[in-house]
Amino acid sequence: MVFNIGNSRVIESREVSDGAAIRRRRETPDGKRFTTYERVEKPNLAVIKKNGDRELFDRVKLANSTRRSVGKFFKSDEEVDNIITAVEDSLYALGESEVTSKQIGDQVLDELEKRNEVAYVRFASVFYEFKTLDDFVEILAKRRSKGEREL
Repeated sequence: MVFNIGNSRVIESREVSDGAAIRRRRETPDGKRFTTYERVEKPNLAVIKKNGDRELFDRVKLANSTRRSVGKFFKSDEEVDNIITAVEDSLYALGESEVTSKQIGDQVLDELEKRNEVAYVRFASVFYEFKTLDDFVEILAKRRSKGEREL
């Protein structure tokens, strides 16, 4: 849907993603409502893909691929957004101008592991390109042994 946002007014504002962004509910003069998000623009971060190509880090692309791979294991988009914010913050904290797609995937897995085991396994199956049931068994065994070491 397309809105004429020029004369819209803010109905509600609140911080999201632990203060990393502001969510604003807006309303047009004809009563249509929509949501905008504002976040601080960060410096460009290049992603080195598996095939060696480089492209700019795209938060939306990462969020969409994460949502697709984890299915409906999170109640809201905000939960996935919090994961992506944590990943993005940790990548920028490295202080590098380039990161590999593997680093990004590993960061997403770390965040998912803290929040939802099934989402973790689903993302891992896409990220590591599981081909057999043994691939699932192997990652579950690694996860289980890691959990036992932390006890």
